[in-house]
Amino acid sequence: LDELAKKKFYLLGSDYVYPRTTNLVLKEYLASKGIPAESIKEVYTPFGHTDYQQIVAEIKQFAASGDACVASTLNGDTNVPFFRELANSGIKSEDCPVISFSVSEDEFRGLPTKDLVGHLGAWSYFMSVDTPANTAFKEKFFSWLEKSTVPGIEKKGRVTNSPMVLSYDGVYIWKAAVEKAGSFDVDKVRTVLESGTITFEGPNGLNTVEKNHHTKKNVYIGETKANGQFKIVQEFKQVYPEPFLKGTFGKK
Repeated sequence: LDELAKKKFYLLGSDYVYPRTTNLVLKEYLASKGIPAESIKEVYTPFGHTDYQQIVAEIKQFAASGDACVASTLNGDTNVPFFRELANSGIKSEDCPVISFSVSEDEFRGLPTKDLVGHLGAWSYFMSVDTPANTAFKEKFFSWLEKSTVPGIEKKGRVTNSPMVLSYDGVYIWKAAVEKAGSFDVDKVRTVLESGTITFEGPNGLNTVEKNHHTKKNVYIGETKANGQFKIVQEFKQVYPEPFLKGTFGKK
C-alpha cells in the first residue's frame, strides 16, 4: 500500500475486535495517503456467516470503475463461502484484488482455486516458506499424520498453515521460558518472557518475545496459486510488534 495503485477500498471483516481495530488503523493510514472517506466502505458479518451473494454483488459494483480492492479481515471458515461466491461471480484478481489477513491454505482446500489466482494473503507463515525449519516441520507433521490413529482425523489433502505454526511456536516459546525461569510459576515465567531474551527458530523463522508480550517475527505477503498454495512475493524481516500505530491513532 506504500504506492497506492488502488483508489477505493472495501473493508470486509468479521464482527469482532480484531477486524474493527485493524480497520481503524487502516482507515487512518489510507487518510494519510490522501484517500477520502467516501472511497472507503466498511462492512462486517457475524461469525459463521455463509451468504455472501449480496456483499459480492456490492463489491462487483464498487469495483466497476477498475480502481478498487478488498481488504479482508474475515476470520476462519467464513472465508470459504466468501471466496466461493467471489469465484462464482467471475470477479478476478485483476478486476478487484482481495488481500486477506486471516485466510490460509486450509480454507483454500475446499475452493475452486483456479478461479482465485492472484489474490493476496498477509501472514507470518505460509506452507511455501523455504527454510530448513519449515521443511523439517512439514516432514514431521505429514509423517505423524500418516501414522496417526486418532479417531476421525482427516488425512486427505492436509496442509500446514499459520494458525498451526503459531500454536507450535507458542508451545516451544513457553518451554524456553519455563526452562530459563527454572519454574512453572506464572509470575516467574512472565518475568522471563518480559526480559526480551526468549527466542525460538520456528517454521516461520526467528520468533522473539518482546517486553510488550507480543512477538517479533517475519511477515510474508503471498499470492494465491491455482493449487491453493501461496507464492511468497514479499518478505518483511523481523517486524517489531507495535500493538497500535505511533502518533495520532485514537486521538480526536
